[in-house]
Amino acid sequence: MYLKITTILSLALLLFFSSCDSDNGGNENSAKLEGVFSGVFTVEYTNGETISNPVTVTFTNGQYTSSTGLNRFPAGGNGAFEFGNNTIEFSDENIWTADFDWNLILNGSYEYSLNEDQLHFSASKNDVGIYEYILIKE
Repeated sequence: MYLKITTILSLALLLFFSSCDSDNGGNENSAKLEGVFSGVFTVEYTNGETISNPVTVTFTNGQYTSSTGLNRFPAGGNGAFEFGNNTIEFSDENIWTADFDWNLILNGSYEYSLNEDQLHFSASKNDVGIYEYILIKE
């Protein structure tokens, strides 16, 4: 009986401590992301067309807001974000019209790198193009 209780407790502690480290630095990166980042948004479509515009993305307490660029390049967006393994997952909370490329909304999974005050994230979406943000913390 004592052996069963000890085994169960050991397994429970092992599961608890292994789950505490599963965000791979997410809390650390989340703290570094607090604030306002400005830079350039670029989309490169598969047909070779490339469009760039200035953009500002604000991160506060697990929430984000992205500015809207000229002609919706980018379209903007706001909602919650979470870190994964080398990714940021954006969950936009808006209702959108259907008259533009919805990949321009800051939503979904993006690969990212964060160096000092420079944040870079991009995603290849739906075989349409590559959507890229290059930002510097203000």
